[in-house]
Amino acid sequence: MPLSDVACRNAKPLAKAQKLADAGGLYLYVSTAGGKLWRCDYRFVGQRRTASFGAYPHVGLAEARRRRDELKAQIADGIDPGAAKKAAKKNAKLAAGNSFETIAREWFALKLADWVDSYSTRLMSRLEADVFPPLGARPISAIEPPEILDAVRKVEGRGAVELAKRELQTIGQIFRFAIASGRATRDPTRDLVGALKSPGRVKHRRALPIAELPGFLRALDAYDGEPATRLALKLMVLTFVRTSELRAAQWAEFEGLDGAEPLWRIPAERMKMRFEHLVPLAPQAVTALTELREYSGRSAFLFPSPGKEGFMSNNTMLFAMYRMGYHGRATVHGFRGVASTWLNETGYSTDWIERQLAHDERNEVRGAYNSAQYLAGRRAMMAVWSEQISNFAATVDQTQG
Repeated sequence: MPLSDVACRNAKPLAKAQKLADAGGLYLYVSTAGGKLWRCDYRFVGQRRTASFGAYPHVGLAEARRRRDELKAQIADGIDPGAAKKAAKKNAKLAAGNSFETIAREWFALKLADWVDSYSTRLMSRLEADVFPPLGARPISAIEPPEILDAVRKVEGRGAVELAKRELQTIGQIFRFAIASGRATRDPTRDLVGALKSPGRVKHRRALPIAELPGFLRALDAYDGEPATRLALKLMVLTFVRTSELRAAQWAEFEGLDGAEPLWRIPAERMKMRFEHLVPLAPQAVTALTELREYSGRSAFLFPSPGKEGFMSNNTMLFAMYRMGYHGRATVHGFRGVASTWLNETGYSTDWIERQLAHDERNEVRGAYNSAQYLAGRRAMMAVWSEQISNFAATVDQTQG
């Protein structure tokens, strides 16, 4: 007599294990401890074997019968159910090892040494938030272009058009890594060229026209806010480093301020790419640093602050420029463009200028080797730039006189 769900539910453990038969070799095995397991006896090529279908009630009576019928169908087709189950488990394990997330994390670990911590943290956060939920568990070789497009369009739908484009590029890098390691044969992101919205015209950070620099220097000299902020802006003009590089600067990074060749050595971990940046310092910059010592006290930072980071906040210099009347007219970052324009127009080597701006070296090995490249020429160039700043300031003073 076939089993019923009530009979399965009410089965109690006895002193000896029980087999409650259903039909077609299927039965519920009730252990002396009370465990209830579905099993099915069958024969394949003359040998008696037993298949396990899971525990009751997690696997119900109807599901157990369905699995029995599948097993019988395999036998009828000449397939060994035991061997088929082992192959399925092996394939599932391989699929898990070849999932998009597994391979993405391998790629991430391989590239980690090339990135600064802040970039790698942001990148993994984006993958975990936007990419792994829809794609992570999928075998990488089975992922098709529409799946990827759907994932990045959700990012695009938040208004993050540029981020969606970057995430698509990252997904493409992961696929190319999978191809190189033999776990994929094609990069489906190549089929999505032009499928995302254009981020629109790039809005460059506004740079002050060189003709307005004397007026800015006059306003800077008259600035009545924090002296350290005034000196920070002055150092930005003189060195044209990135804002983040100046805000987080530490006194230990400066060498030879009392000598003939003072130098600011910005360590690799604070740079946009993983190699240090050398900034030769003109006398005007050394003078500003000497004055700044008075305001930084015993802090390791040039611009200490009680905030979470411990140094000047991101908007301090920008708000100072607003106060000086430059809201919408210029940005702090824009001084890099001012210096670059003047130096290029003056005829200095583009290589010198680009190295001084610490622009990305596509060949990272070469970049690390060349951190001191053109240093003598750049020192002379920075001296001329700083002298020009002094001349601008002197011109303002003469005009006022």
